[in-house]
Amino acid sequence: MHVYTCTLYDSFAFSNHPPFNSISFSLKTYFSFPMGETQEVQHPHETSFTIHMGESQEVQLSKIEANGVQETNSLEGNKFGGPMNESMTMSKKKVYYRWFRIAIHSALMLVSSSAAILLGRLYYEKGGKSKWMGTLVQLCGFPIMLPYYFITAPKNLTTNSSIHPNQPSASMLAFVYVSIGLLLAFDCYLYAIGLWYLPVSTYSLICSSQLAFNAFFSYFLNSLKFTPYIVNSLVLLTISATLLVFQNESSSDNSDSTQTSKKKYVIGFICTVGASAGYGLWLSLTQLVFKKVMKRETFKVVIDMIMYTSLVATCVTVVGLFASGEWNGLRNEMNEYELGRVSYVLNLTFTATLWQLFTIGCFGLITEVSSLFSNAISALGVPIVPMLAVVVFHDKMHGIKAISMVLAIWGIISYVYQQYIDDTTSENTVTSHVPIASVPQEEVHR
Repeated sequence: MHVYTCTLYDSFAFSNHPPFNSISFSLKTYFSFPMGETQEVQHPHETSFTIHMGESQEVQLSKIEANGVQETNSLEGNKFGGPMNESMTMSKKKVYYRWFRIAIHSALMLVSSSAAILLGRLYYEKGGKSKWMGTLVQLCGFPIMLPYYFITAPKNLTTNSSIHPNQPSASMLAFVYVSIGLLLAFDCYLYAIGLWYLPVSTYSLICSSQLAFNAFFSYFLNSLKFTPYIVNSLVLLTISATLLVFQNESSSDNSDSTQTSKKKYVIGFICTVGASAGYGLWLSLTQLVFKKVMKRETFKVVIDMIMYTSLVATCVTVVGLFASGEWNGLRNEMNEYELGRVSYVLNLTFTATLWQLFTIGCFGLITEVSSLFSNAISALGVPIVPMLAVVVFHDKMHGIKAISMVLAIWGIISYVYQQYIDDTTSENTVTSHVPIASVPQEEVHR
């Protein structure tokens, strides 16, 4: 004798209304009958099941019998929420760890750049005269990366999971390193001239315009989308830098020992603005190279970019130092340095080291977020450097310069807030797409 049981799924529907998600379906079970007999069921036994998944990740089966009576069973201790909870936890851990790396790189940039700018101005303040030497110390610190590169760096450590099988050719790499190295050398030379002619507080405020230049170049090179907060940031930073054109540094903001003519102030202003534009272009090009040429962001690729471009820029600067004849006066410069020969050497050594640490933090933020975010963090030093300059070099902070600093801070905060919105939106999107575990059929029949 054979017995047959027929079960039909009459309906199957999903409902997604947070905070409760449910899966509803109904069963029509026809009664069993032996083989060879004919039996017609006029009123099949119909049962409806609804699976409710709440925030507590418990699964409830609501059984509605044909007579309208509802029976609810709660399955505790099940594993339905396990994969989802685990995925969400891992996602949060990755976000926290990523922001921890961002915080380390940001602190490295802020501390290193602020201290390096102050030491660079101290070099000129106490008797340093060589602009090429002021350029060289911004670039020549890259050998400190060698031990870390060859000893402690694992070869498979990556900062981005995007690995592309096609490797760029040696000629393409050489072209990239030489091109970016030349741009870097020229940019650092303009910064050295600006720091030579301008008070450090004014110099720092003008440097905040590099964020606007970076956004401009990123729009064309890195497909940056302008949002209201970014536009607001760019407008404020542009106004902040423009206001300093009307600041009479030669009569009001310089101490007696650092009087500069109006002509030199204009030269310093133009060179600093040009250097800010070059820095924004350098950051955007670096991000473009990682994406389009390297097509991967491994630890080795990042360090190679730092070291080879710095090597090219250092060689160009050394050639400029000897070609200009400034190397002939370095010995006298060291002997006549107001703080002594040892302080002269220590100043240059620490300046070179700090600028290299700044470069490491800068590249770290480029790979973690973007070149524009790296520039925004660099611009956060705007309120730090002028305040320290007031204490160390007795720069005066009043009038137009104070307004310029307030606008610069406002612009930087506007951009950082946009980055926070982007990250929050991205995290919510990832969380909302976490797959929900499927319900085993045998559990439903239970």
